[in-house]
Amino acid sequence: MVELNFDKLDGLIAAVVQDHQTNEVLMVAFMNREAWENTLKTGKAHYYSRSRNKQWMKGEESGNIQLVKEILIDCDVDCVVLKIEQVGGAACHTGYSTCFYRKVTDGELKLIKDNKVFDPEKVYKK
Repeated sequence: MVELNFDKLDGLIAAVVQDHQTNEVLMVAFMNREAWENTLKTGKAHYYSRSRNKQWMKGEESGNIQLVKEILIDCDVDCVVLKIEQVGGAACHTGYSTCFYRKVTDGELKLIKDNKVFDPEKVYKK
């Protein structure tokens, strides 16, 4: 198994997530060793939630799972790029296809994606 360096960020590594066909950046997340191993074992993206303090599989609630097609590892073995197939069309918990749906224009955030793929109020019934 590929051994990554989890020492620099208190047991975490950064994971940049891209669409495997378009290379669009969909999200940035963190992985702990358990999430990394589960990703390799299942072929589905797993991450570590710093706010919930637990490992989770992307899409376990929404159904918008990420199927890993390719993994790139940086020179310091402490960051990965996951090239994925986004099932359901939405990587962002806000309902957009990407977490990067806004850009800074004249010092303000401007929406660059018009349509949400899903309504988070309906998907995440809390």
